[in-house]
Amino acid sequence: MNNRREFLGAVRFPLLAAAAAALPRAAAARSLDLLASLAGASGSPEELASDESYWFAAQEAFTVDRSIVNLNNGGVCPAPAIVQEAMKRYLDHANSAPAYVLWQILEPQKETVRSRLARYFGCDPEEIALTRNASEGLQICQSGFDLRRGDEVLTTNQDYPRMVTTWRQRERREGVVMKQFPIPVPCEDAAKIVSLFEANVSPRTRLILMCHVINLTGQILPVRDVVAMARRRGIPVIVDGAHAFAHLTYDREALGCDYYATSLHKWLMAPHGTGMLYVRRDKVRDLWPLQASPPELDDDIRKFEEIGTHPAANTLAISEAITFHLGLGPKRKEARLRYLRNYWADRLLRHDRVRLLTSLKPEFSCGIGNFTVEGVDVAALQKYLWERHRIFAVAIKHPEFEGIRVTPNVYTTLDELDRFCDAVDVVIRDGLPKA
Repeated sequence: MNNRREFLGAVRFPLLAAAAAALPRAAAARSLDLLASLAGASGSPEELASDESYWFAAQEAFTVDRSIVNLNNGGVCPAPAIVQEAMKRYLDHANSAPAYVLWQILEPQKETVRSRLARYFGCDPEEIALTRNASEGLQICQSGFDLRRGDEVLTTNQDYPRMVTTWRQRERREGVVMKQFPIPVPCEDAAKIVSLFEANVSPRTRLILMCHVINLTGQILPVRDVVAMARRRGIPVIVDGAHAFAHLTYDREALGCDYYATSLHKWLMAPHGTGMLYVRRDKVRDLWPLQASPPELDDDIRKFEEIGTHPAANTLAISEAITFHLGLGPKRKEARLRYLRNYWADRLLRHDRVRLLTSLKPEFSCGIGNFTVEGVDVAALQKYLWERHRIFAVAIKHPEFEGIRVTPNVYTTLDELDRFCDAVDVVIRDGLPKA
């Protein structure tokens, strides 16, 4: 309980307090029933993508605040009620006798989560480390290679800021050189992306970092082809999969990479503060962990999890998120996310002043989209959408382009997207209101 008023309310009105406490469990039970109804649906992913009665059931599995229109699921996604309830259940259990329950009961159960993630990603469980987010997994890789002064690391100028900051620290501390290059926005030529990576490789290139899906625009990059090009030159590739995992349908074999990190609290909709790192088994020994581990763990993927005391509830509830994701159907979910993106994008593109910074071709994008309106400042538009309409989207300001990033999710309704488009229509017609 957060304050005295809530405490007194529970004392004076115990039945009301008990009912409130039961809400998450009731929501979780409802989400199970809804998931069962989804499993019996027939039709191709593309056919079901526009079936609003089908997706209404998925929308009801969440506890989201409908007083706002949340179009920033690219930052972090809400977890379904069933995932929230699982996390709370594990947290209650942990607090019953922490030193015993955390380490003797719950910690061993992480292995089930590891196995399920490995099964879904298509790899050996001994290649999956459970982390707190994509940044942690990527920083393990970025900091785990031995580099010398003057060695170059190669990446685009559209990579995630935290990962750029990681390279900058190695520059300051060790004299490593980060080399960045631009890519077209949007790009509908995979070979062009590969050729740009290849053209920027030099004799001093020791590592490549690349996004699977760029967070700024939703651009999908050709991971497998870049990895193959780099492997011919003996250059490891670290893949940032923060916006791809459980968003697109793929597995490790399709990527061919040796190092891959992602956040699970994005498109898998697992508890906040959960992530996954894949390191090919024969590469584990030579990659240093971010936090020190004993030598007996040198060949063990778990050396990347040596972070001291940490909560078990977040990690164990990942299993419920996997169950929910598989229940929706990964291909159905991908088709729905692409349908939602196209729904708002097609409508806004009716205006001559709107430019889409994201390709609409399925091989180059999915649920993430970015647009700009000629003559309208994106920061001012973001502020207007929020303050006037309680629509939450993100203004992206890059040195080479600016736009509003829009990221709906499976719980987003077409009515919410219509309200968003209506608000943008007014700005295009009348301009932003004067302060």
